[in-house]
Amino acid sequence: MAAPTQWILRPAQTECLESLNACGLVRAKSVLVRRLLAQRGIGGGEAAERFLNPRLKELGDPFLLPDMDKAVDRLLQAVDRQEAVVLYGDYDVDGVTSLTLLHDLLKAYGLKVRCFLPLRMEEGYGMTGCGLERCLAEGETTLLVAVDCGTTSKAETAWLADQGIEVIVMDHHEPDPDRLPEAVAVVNPKRGGGWHYLCSAGVVFKVAHAMGKRRRLPHFDLKSELDLVALATVADIMPLVEENRLLVRQGLDRLGSTRRVGLRALIEVSGIHEPYTSMDLGFRLGPRLNAAGRLDTAHAALDLLLCRDIQEARDIARDLDLQNRERQTLEQRIQAEALTLASQWMEGTEPLCSLVVASRGWHPGVVGIVAARLMRQFYRPVFVIAIDDEGNGKGSGRSVPGVSLVAALDSCRPLLLGGGGHEMAAGVTVREENLEAFRQGFHEHVRRQINGGKLEPHLYVDAETRLEELTMGFLEDYDQLQPFGNSNPQPVFMARGVYPSAEPRLLRERHWRLEVIQDGTMRTAMWFNAGDQTLPPPPWDIAFHVDRNVFRGHVSVQLLVQALRPSVSFMGA
Repeated sequence: MAAPTQWILRPAQTECLESLNACGLVRAKSVLVRRLLAQRGIGGGEAAERFLNPRLKELGDPFLLPDMDKAVDRLLQAVDRQEAVVLYGDYDVDGVTSLTLLHDLLKAYGLKVRCFLPLRMEEGYGMTGCGLERCLAEGETTLLVAVDCGTTSKAETAWLADQGIEVIVMDHHEPDPDRLPEAVAVVNPKRGGGWHYLCSAGVVFKVAHAMGKRRRLPHFDLKSELDLVALATVADIMPLVEENRLLVRQGLDRLGSTRRVGLRALIEVSGIHEPYTSMDLGFRLGPRLNAAGRLDTAHAALDLLLCRDIQEARDIARDLDLQNRERQTLEQRIQAEALTLASQWMEGTEPLCSLVVASRGWHPGVVGIVAARLMRQFYRPVFVIAIDDEGNGKGSGRSVPGVSLVAALDSCRPLLLGGGGHEMAAGVTVREENLEAFRQGFHEHVRRQINGGKLEPHLYVDAETRLEELTMGFLEDYDQLQPFGNSNPQPVFMARGVYPSAEPRLLRERHWRLEVIQDGTMRTAMWFNAGDQTLPPPPWDIAFHVDRNVFRGHVSVQLLVQALRPSVSFMGA
């Protein structure tokens, strides 16, 4: 990552902190934990209790979601009539988990359904013409349920209507009022006033909750499906706020006793252990499920989640693990090539404020991961584009705070075949002959967005602490702040004036292992992927995450270094 030029201490909200200090429940927690709660705008006993101990009884009424009543009525009608229903999904983690949950729900109601996943390379994302034609050719269909797609598929749903096929959409992508599909129901939280943070698996969970209210299923335990919802929510980088936080916390608690042999097999090959965290979902399980869809077809991921035989599940999980390793190898090659191109563009006397790198021979399934790494490396908005043999470029972009990729794409719209997404992440399709014009247009728009300023990374520190405060008791309180992720980031701590108590060790030429000491208190620290960093003379200031380290049954506090510098007076800037 680009070295931070400033370390900035985040202030705690004074009113929240005073309220927490006066609350008997939270006063027993560590001072550091109370400060972190106040930074997140949480004050008072009731709000803190809901945050620290979220409970399923706090779930809201699912029928408040747009079109929920229509969707439930139509699905129960399909159950009663034993209709030919197909579930049309997406090839990422959110897509396959959503399909799995809806498949098992309808199966519990006695309806046999068919699942369909488009081919990423040939058919693209969502309800495309070629994907729908193949889907309908595979079997009779009277009702199609689009999951994790379909919100803007107006032409496609009209075509399906001409075939006599009705559509229900369960999605979370941004709706366009002028392109809403002709559907029985469009259950999308972004059409309503609440739950905008749900992923598609969260939407399907709400559908299941609503169906259970309308027609109870005594033998279907919806709580046992929360492991899928948690996995999808974290893998899709959804905000871990309100009910999402509740769903992920409860899902993580149930992961160790999951009824799904496929998830158990995936946990085995991933090498993770209880207590599970959102990091396990986002960086261990999620990438392995995603690997199939990135490089080939996502059916292996879906088959794994639907599997009932443990040996078959282990075979599929091993294949997915192998595909993930292949994906990593491919990604490393493309990243090295993209880094070379990016470095060439940045060599001028006036470094560019954006980067667009492209090449033939790159795989479009991994360009998003490479873009994210280049963004962190150079701290610039980045697009990485894979060009096929016909000269069509498919790319993925990642941005830095303050620069909207959607706005930048809109400014270049005449040059593009397509593009869209979110402010911080977006996709683009562009012809090879328009690449240079797109590069220049993108650069100019980013330059206008930063208004002549410089893109300089900052490190925001949540709390300054001393090593002696990082005890096992603190760790017990700290764990209640989890799960960490989007909108509830893992806190960054800072300790000043620490010394190495032993010679730093470089592991595998990539990672520093440090034993640091401050006023007689020693802690172990790991600085991953920092093998190219030269350690300055001590004393140091270190910025770090706190981690629970378990080794041979012994639990200890471990520091995960995020940045290290020569010790200076900490002025908050």
